[in-house]
Amino acid sequence: MIVLAVLRHDQRLADMAGGNDVSESSVRRWRDEPIGLLAAQAPRLDRAPKTVAKQGGELVLIDGTLIRTRRRTGKADRRNYSGKHRSHGLHFLALTDENGRLIWISAARPGRTHDNTAARQDHILAHLRAAGLGALADLGFRGLDSSIHDPVIVTGYAATCTHKLTPGQKEANRVLAVGRAPVERFSVDSRPRPARVPGGPITPAL
Repeated sequence: MIVLAVLRHDQRLADMAGGNDVSESSVRRWRDEPIGLLAAQAPRLDRAPKTVAKQGGELVLIDGTLIRTRRRTGKADRRNYSGKHRSHGLHFLALTDENGRLIWISAARPGRTHDNTAARQDHILAHLRAAGLGALADLGFRGLDSSIHDPVIVTGYAATCTHKLTPGQKEANRVLAVGRAPVERFSVDSRPRPARVPGGPITPAL
């Protein structure tokens, strides 16, 4: 229960230790053990897209999401603030199949990380090309794929102050939004809601 409270509700280690009469180092060790086990079983990015291709898939859905955390004190936590979401948290990239089933998720990055930055660091484009897959993405991934004749990452059209979308571009955005709906639902459903857990021994419903 202590480990679940730390992972699910982002409770401070010191608070959980003091409220349950154990040492902070014990809580940290208990937290790290299941994280290590889960990480060892997680799909690898160099394999997950190829598995989709072998099963007859032609594309994946990609999205960046912020898992909100509590605001911490100190300068080290400043990079976890996302101006886009106006909240502190950790940034993740997720790949799903066409039905929204998770096939791969990235390691955690500071909340201020841009989707394109994370995708470049993980070499998403190269892995998708190696598997022969395309990907549907939102406007946050514009500019990631510079290929004109054979793009892998497909994004929508963005209107500007000097350029309004044509009817054809609006229709293309609508079709893309329909195709991306499963990964958008996944991103929203995966975000834990902030929970208020009273002090003392842990008793939340998890």
